[in-house]
Amino acid sequence: QVQMVESGGGLVRPGGSLKLSCEVSRGTMSNYVMAWFRRAPGKEREFVGIINWNGVTTYVGDSMKGRFTISRDNAKNTLYLQMNSLKSEDTAVYYCAAGARGFGESPSLYDFWGQGTQVTVSS
Repeated sequence: QVQMVESGGGLVRPGGSLKLSCEVSRGTMSNYVMAWFRRAPGKEREFVGIINWNGVTTYVGDSMKGRFTISRDNAKNTLYLQMNSLKSEDTAVYYCAAGARGFGESPSLYDFWGQGTQVTVSS
C-alpha cells in the first residue's frame, strides 16, 4: 500500500513563499501521476496542480498560475509544490495524491492520499 507524507506547511505572511514536499513510500512514485489538492475551511476540495510520471507535463489551477510550481524527483520518491506570492485565500490543508488511472483534475482518479499539511497565510 502506497503511503505518502506531506511536509513543509506552516504560517507565512502574505507575499511570502513555502515549499511543500510529499514523500512516497511503499511504492514507486514514477508509476503514478501525482497531484496536489487543497481544502480551505468550509469549502470543497480544490485541485491545485498535476504532474505526469516523468515531470515533463504539468499544470496548475487558474488561481495559482504564475505563483505555484509543481515538480517531482522520482529518484527521491518526492513530489514538491513551490508556492510563491502567497495570499490569504491560499490558506488551506494541502494534500498530495497519486493515481494510475489517468491525467486529470478529478479526485476520483487518485487512489492514494497523504494526510495533509496546513498552510496558513496571515499577517
